[in-house]
Amino acid sequence: MVSTQPTIQYPVMEAFYTLQGEGYHQGKAAYFVRLGGCDVGCVWCDVKDSWDAGKHPLQSIDEIVTGASAFPGRMAIVTGGEPLMHNLDALTDALHAAGFATNIETSGAWPVSGSWDWICLSPKKFKAPLPEILPMANELKVVIYNKSDFEWAEKYAALVSPSCKLFLQPEWSKSAMVTPLIIDYIKENPRWEFSLQLHKYIHVP
Repeated sequence: MVSTQPTIQYPVMEAFYTLQGEGYHQGKAAYFVRLGGCDVGCVWCDVKDSWDAGKHPLQSIDEIVTGASAFPGRMAIVTGGEPLMHNLDALTDALHAAGFATNIETSGAWPVSGSWDWICLSPKKFKAPLPEILPMANELKVVIYNKSDFEWAEKYAALVSPSCKLFLQPEWSKSAMVTPLIIDYIKENPRWEFSLQLHKYIHVP
């Protein structure tokens, strides 16, 4: 019997095999799927082209999984934009069926969908995360743009689970200024770790 269900498609800005450059899984081989669409609007966002989902070609789940399966790594990272603007249940089911660990990078501003092995929550002041994602986060990664962001980081560190990994990451354009502040802060507050955007130093996507 031919299915009458529509084929699920996602706006894919780009997909590529590289090393994870940030946070807990830094340095590991990973296949990134960057979905179009974001309404958070960070002023310092380095992928503003991802904001308009309509600018990016639609791909089926089979096309996405086939692309990922062409490489030996078996960690798939869904990012954006804001990936949770899309329902990701079927995508993560297909990735799991193909042998992938599923990771997501999200601001948490939209309801959680999908089955995730690792949730990296990066809350933004421009649109706060929904409370439901906080206990689910495996990793809290806060971008430090100015001194007030440390207080913002602590606000969310108090709301995630005790096992959640805590990372502070300098905003790239302010790195020279805020990196020394982050180093001093972590020395005084050692439950935090430093997240460096390694990919920008070793010149990989």
